[in-house]
Amino acid sequence: MSEKTRPLRTDARRNRERVLSAAEAVLAREGSAASMRAVAEAAGVGLGTIYRHFPTREALFAAVMSTRMLQLAELSGELSEAADAGAAFFEFFTAVVDNAGRMRAVADALADAGVDVKTDSSDVSGAAAALRTALGTLLERARQHGRLRPDLHLPEALALLAAMCLAAERHQWDPAPRDRALAILFDGFRPR
Repeated sequence: MSEKTRPLRTDARRNRERVLSAAEAVLAREGSAASMRAVAEAAGVGLGTIYRHFPTREALFAAVMSTRMLQLAELSGELSEAADAGAAFFEFFTAVVDNAGRMRAVADALADAGVDVKTDSSDVSGAAAALRTALGTLLERARQHGRLRPDLHLPEALALLAAMCLAAERHQWDPAPRDRALAILFDGFRPR
């Protein structure tokens, strides 16, 4: 079994998760200036531990981005079983908006490093595709149950999701204005 396919030991997996969590926090705080040393200190591990899992800063940042997107895609899987398909769609949409600031910090750091996540990282582009598919599945199910207007399609939903994420991140919305903006948007999504 190769090193890449061998499952991580429990302690190594735990360290990897700590590094990813710390990297996300450091990126949110420091942006593209985030260093591997700052991540190691925040995670309580040595630099060698980080480099064993992630050979470059870019690889670490890409792993943070893909992990966050895959977590959101997993949430959609859980929500796809909900009895109320409309509520599931809106909950997922809200969760993505809530994660906008963290994902923007990572995307900006990758862009500053010259990495185009659409072309350079199969993990990130695969996670983005999983996120799009997840949204599409929830949207289709909610439409089939009559909870969304029939003319709302994935490209429009993605564009509106991107706009809400950008607004939430740029304006650093508190929950109240974010919730009002989402309520107005969701009202437009509902059938008339």
